[in-house]
Amino acid sequence: MQLSDDYLIAPDPKAPRLTRTVTGIDQNGQPTDISVVEERPLTIYLNSQEVVTAMTIGDYPEYLAIGFLRNQGMLKDGEQITAVDYDEDLEVVVVRTASQTTYEEKVKKKTRTSGCAVGTVFGDMMEGLEGLTLPQTPVRTSWLYSLAHKINTTPSLYLEAGAIHGTVLCQGDKPLVYMEDVGRHNAVDKISGYMFRHGISAEDKILYTTGRLTSEMVIKTALMGIPVLASRSGFTAWGVEIARQVGLTCIGRMRGKRFTCLSGAERLNWDMDPENVPDEGRKSGRKGAS
Repeated sequence: MQLSDDYLIAPDPKAPRLTRTVTGIDQNGQPTDISVVEERPLTIYLNSQEVVTAMTIGDYPEYLAIGFLRNQGMLKDGEQITAVDYDEDLEVVVVRTASQTTYEEKVKKKTRTSGCAVGTVFGDMMEGLEGLTLPQTPVRTSWLYSLAHKINTTPSLYLEAGAIHGTVLCQGDKPLVYMEDVGRHNAVDKISGYMFRHGISAEDKILYTTGRLTSEMVIKTALMGIPVLASRSGFTAWGVEIARQVGLTCIGRMRGKRFTCLSGAERLNWDMDPENVPDEGRKSGRKGAS
């Protein structure tokens, strides 16, 4: 884990288990060494029940497991976690709770989402959204510009090796927890697991992602209770529709001086003239991972 002045958790692009060096041939036919992201399976259990095997880079398996179960509605508010056991050799993590859990029927019904590395949602994708009310926390546009600059210039696995997504939990203009993974849904689940494990409130937070603002991303953010979702990437129509239904502020295409808000603009406080925002340099600009 690498810490900076602002982050509680920040990427550690030099961590040995997350990337490896591979030799190839470049466009001139010359040997070249590049760093590539690792991808390994992680099987998640809830007590004695196997739930899913996710493809992940392998960091923060405990947070990933807790967040996945939380975002699937398998860990409820007030649920007492008695232990989280991770076996690195078996690539298995077991989340144990004080109360008995039975989700056999829910596990049988699953939907593959547009998330990278084959995102999966169990049960009804819209479950839990009916009647959901998100807090009307104001958001300054100066925060958005500040966050984009800080996040896009933070040393990361993306800048080291590419082929990865990042998701950042933010408060005001401060990025707090920065998670990366091959699938943006995994990065979000790690954030959710961290929040659940450490009792972090959601009502005054912003979730920043490098990935597309799809229905899955909108649903996860809303169910986490976070009122604002922002990204450098674009939107899907269903993602926007759901965001409008639940009152989530959805901001995309954040590049340099520009952004587009397609839902929840009433939360925005336009306190900064875009003309006063510095131009974004090519090297610091971050694109959504492919």
